Amino acid sequence: LLCAGRADGVATGVAGGKSPLPPSSRQVALGRIQAMRRQAVMLPSELEPAPLSPTVAVDEGEIEYPGPLSGPQRLLRAATFWSRALPIVFSYLQLQASFNVRERMGETLDEAAMELEWDAQHTMGAAKLKETIETLMGFYVKTGQIIAARVDLFPRQYTDALSGLTDYVDAMPASLVKRVIEQELLTGTETFSDVFQWFDDEPLGAASIAQVHHARLTHKYGGMEVAVKVQRPAIEPKLLGDIANLKALAKPLRSVPSIPVDYYVVFSELEAQLADEFDFVKEAAAMERIGAALLRTPSGEPCQSPVRTPLPVANLVTRRCLVMEYMDGIPLSRAKAQMEKRGIDPDGPEAQLFALKLLRALTDAFGRSILETGFFHADPHAGNLFVMKDGSIGLIDFGQVKQISGRAREALAKVIVALADRKSDDDPDELALIGRLSLELGVVLKPDAKPEGPAATAMWLFDGSVDKLPGGYDMGELSPNSPVMELQSFPQDLVLVGRATVLIKGIAARLGVKWSLAREWAPIARSVLEQQRNPPRPGRTRFRAVLRTMREWCKGRAEKVATRLSPALRRRLASAVLRLRKLRGLE
Repeated sequence: LLCAGRADGVATGVAGGKSPLPPSSRQVALGRIQAMRRQAVMLPSELEPAPLSPTVAVDEGEIEYPGPLSGPQRLLRAATFWSRALPIVFSYLQLQASFNVRERMGETLDEAAMELEWDAQHTMGAAKLKETIETLMGFYVKTGQIIAARVDLFPRQYTDALSGLTDYVDAMPASLVKRVIEQELLTGTETFSDVFQWFDDEPLGAASIAQVHHARLTHKYGGMEVAVKVQRPAIEPKLLGDIANLKALAKPLRSVPSIPVDYYVVFSELEAQLADEFDFVKEAAAMERIGAALLRTPSGEPCQSPVRTPLPVANLVTRRCLVMEYMDGIPLSRAKAQMEKRGIDPDGPEAQLFALKLLRALTDAFGRSILETGFFHADPHAGNLFVMKDGSIGLIDFGQVKQISGRAREALAKVIVALADRKSDDDPDELALIGRLSLELGVVLKPDAKPEGPAATAMWLFDGSVDKLPGGYDMGELSPNSPVMELQSFPQDLVLVGRATVLIKGIAARLGVKWSLAREWAPIARSVLEQQRNPPRPGRTRFRAVLRTMREWCKGRAEKVATRLSPALRRRLASAVLRLRKLRGLE
């Protein structure tokens, strides 16, 4: 599932003049955003975007937005996928076979020497996989991003090699980017300089679907610093063709016992989400909705958001171009290099304290989004997480979002509370309750699964603090004895919830922290269930909310003061805080 066909270059045609969108295009986009604000829901499928002008001039050629890949083109990409992926797989099988042969011949294998050979194999495999993904591009970059985030599952060589895929792949030329912007944003006789005071030709990031540039708007458009996201021409049919290949591959494998997860369901859900990711008008609405929800409690009281989210510039949004607030920070994927540049030990107390803060922020942000509204960011990886200059955490790229049903949200909240309230991991009554609630979520296990299977699956997904699961299952997702091996099907509503939990589990694993999402999300889940039973009265400001606001303000001020201390004092302060956490049993 890691690779497939070479990415086509930008298609060009005969020379032609500039063909800008009519002024009504932005008006349609504005109307769509305003409608979504009023409805506070995702864009209805019946509202179609304004048609895109088919070509835009670039020097002497034209950019084309072709239709879906043809059958032969999809087969060619699939063939290229297998021709590059199979040698990597066979090299692992060959090394394991050589160990087996040597062992059968009576040779005593040295563990350290074997480890060195495996390390060399991982290094070679990771390099080939990275080269393959960078050659093939498309949806396979997304797969590489997932691998890079799973430090708890994949060898270090793979996570290190693929970490660069999280926010930077081949960049489009600036001339091409500007021409696309001109077609998407300019109206009438407007020129590029009428909209932008300056525009940085070097991209902030270039990902699989789009790339982003730093710019400043003219006073006519507010004069603020912005990030400009521009979709890659010709990328939509390529990525949809890639995922269609993967669905075709996964469908006949649904009945294979040795494959624990129904990847056809996973890819079907990702296909639906990916289709939305090509519409930046939807992304702008999702960005505003999630940001606004995190700034208020379910009862409507103001609160501090655990993460910062950008705001779109409403009159500069179209289907393929999005202008938004500039986030002054660096991607998490580059944080280690930035720490080393500033003389901060990536394994030192300052870095550990920040990682704990990151873990807390993501836990709160995703817990609130998933349980309070059911509408959440569905593409979390290190390229979409920002370390802001003030030390706060930023969350960007809302192209993939998910709305789960109210029924699924209620069932999930009950599972979380049951997991957090259990007294032991082997009480039959508690396991039966957790298992029943898990089945209500739509989890289906194989007929011959152990009775503890449903409860073990819930604990595996939401409680990383346990070492052993009920029924004798292992926590390791790739272990033959994992509860994942018992899954027959997994509800589509939970596929992307699982992706968020995977990210948080991966960060906790890197820190060596036993992190229970069930325990951390339980207060949110209880609040959600209580408000369903007793809806809050509107218009009341509670004293508790005032205290919470004051506490958050004091915490923010303390963090700002800490950033102004000398490096030596910051290290001492971070060490003291970590020692205090250990004394209080918080890690």
